[in-house]
Amino acid sequence: MDKKLWEASKKIKDNSNLFKFEKFISNKYKKTFKKDFEKIHKWSVNNPQNFWDCVWDFSSVKGDKNKQKYKRSSKFYKNIFLPKSKLNFTENLLTKNNNDKAITFISENGYREIKSWKKLNSNVNKISLFLKKLKIKPKDRVAAYMPNIPETVEAFLGTVAIGSIWSSCSPDFGVNGVVERFSQIKPKILFVTNEYFYNGKRIDVLERIPEIIKRIPSIRHLIITSYPGKLGIKKIPKYKNIKTHTFKYIFQQNETDLKLKRFDFEHELAILYSSGTTGKPKCICHKTGGVLLQHLKEHQLHCDIKENDNVFYFTTCGWMMWNWLVSALSSKASIVLFDGSPMYKNENLLLRIANKENITLLGVSAKYIDVLRKTNLNYKKKFKFNKLRTICSTGSPLSEDCFNYVYKNIKKDVHLASISGGTDIVSCFVLGNLYQPVYSGEIQNKGLGMDVRIFNDKGKSIIDKRGELVCINPFPSMPLKFWNDKNDLKFKKAYFNKFKNIWYHGDFAKLTNKRGFIIMGRSDTTLNPGGVRLGTAEIYSEIERFKEVKESLVVGQSWDNDIRIILFIILNSKFELNENLLKKMKLQIRKNASPRHVPHKIIQVNDIPRTKSGKIVELAVKNIIEGNMIKNKEALANPQSLNQYFNIKELQY
Repeated sequence: MDKKLWEASKKIKDNSNLFKFEKFISNKYKKTFKKDFEKIHKWSVNNPQNFWDCVWDFSSVKGDKNKQKYKRSSKFYKNIFLPKSKLNFTENLLTKNNNDKAITFISENGYREIKSWKKLNSNVNKISLFLKKLKIKPKDRVAAYMPNIPETVEAFLGTVAIGSIWSSCSPDFGVNGVVERFSQIKPKILFVTNEYFYNGKRIDVLERIPEIIKRIPSIRHLIITSYPGKLGIKKIPKYKNIKTHTFKYIFQQNETDLKLKRFDFEHELAILYSSGTTGKPKCICHKTGGVLLQHLKEHQLHCDIKENDNVFYFTTCGWMMWNWLVSALSSKASIVLFDGSPMYKNENLLLRIANKENITLLGVSAKYIDVLRKTNLNYKKKFKFNKLRTICSTGSPLSEDCFNYVYKNIKKDVHLASISGGTDIVSCFVLGNLYQPVYSGEIQNKGLGMDVRIFNDKGKSIIDKRGELVCINPFPSMPLKFWNDKNDLKFKKAYFNKFKNIWYHGDFAKLTNKRGFIIMGRSDTTLNPGGVRLGTAEIYSEIERFKEVKESLVVGQSWDNDIRIILFIILNSKFELNENLLKKMKLQIRKNASPRHVPHKIIQVNDIPRTKSGKIVELAVKNIIEGNMIKNKEALANPQSLNQYFNIKELQY
């Protein structure tokens, strides 16, 4: 873990947004930080009013900032930042209105189109005016069942421009998954696309619409767009009690000026959903000002996003990283949207796009990097990546091997920032920065303004030991509430049940002596053999080293008044699970993790359940093998994968 892989040069640090911000706060408050991230972080958590106030000013937020002080509350989540300040989210994302490119769209089959800032402004304006014509008001909910295309961004910005609340699901959610989410928030509008494509297969979305609108009676209007680069909609469908409109019709309307009203800093912006793997998805309602400030901070101060940068994140519209990506427009950067399979016809498709589009920040999942690593190919020889400065990884912990692989086989001089946060905060608790080196297997540090600690079970801060990731100070991107949650009962249970008045995130992690973080998976899937808490990440990191293993899943099974570790593996083709491989795997886990980490059983499977955003669902498998009910199969991308985990003979003895 002590292996230093990269450090920014003096020139990079001097030209960074972080250094500009350091000078900004130094001049304003007569402080000296000397490019010391720890000092800046300490100041940011000790002076929350001044810090978030400075993020607003430094990022040139458009709005009316009130001078009233930070409104403190004895309840963690009731603290209010920048009270009585007003802004419009869309106004802050439409930072330009010229012919520069704002959005580049690329589909898996190579279709490409560009939207200029001028066109983006015009389309957003027309959507907002049309929604107003339909009598959509502030706080009305507007839902989207759309792929990652420019029209989805335009619909989002057009919706929140008038103060309505946005909520989206990607079309890889089935009908039940959509209904489970949207029916809870009662939207009046549903934006949809006619079709989408994944791995060369066409999927018809319109055939699902009759069932959706039948089961969500609040929907009064359907607004349809055709998938980019395709022939379009031959015949506009009609539905009983629903008025149908098209993007084409909206964009053909004459444009009139729409004066953007500024809403309260705490005004509702969007509703995102928990994965729903343990029950009905929670509807997490986020705030306009908090999300904007948090994203500006992360983009500019942590990821060094600048004007005219090209930002790419592989995501769908059902994942929080979509919101994070779109917000990059507020830093005058352009965004690159990709829709389809990241492995379509070639596992390096996303790298090809990064190279060709001169991407400056490339965002992918840790799983994608691991897939590239297992190809054992050197992409440095194939691609130049001339403009690439930052690679972000999220979704699951990035292993040491993957850290090493990026620098050895993708790009030597790049800031590799593993980041970790969640839908709960639409942002990160821990992430990268340009002042500190990148060490193999470690996330560099905490987010500015976020007093993140690792607690033991007694609620005491610990270093270099595994514990619970918590945040002990309030922050602006805390959710406003859960929708339909009387007296905040579910909300308090989700985040404040374990430690009094302290945000408990449910991640098992370690703070290293270099102030870096190692995330070890969800703490609700922590293993407890012999009463000793073990993280699944330590087993995964060892198993991932085997060329024979394609994927793996680790759970604890209740057995004989204890917990025993069960490891499920998918093998790459041409390999078989024999005694020799079993022995090698157990030996490596014993040697590099500990004897306690060695699985009691290693079982071969054909598929592993995962959420729509690609996260492995350990809890569903644990419930099956222990005979418990699976509450929500609709949350899974591949629910059929669960069938093979029932009645496994090897788990009966």
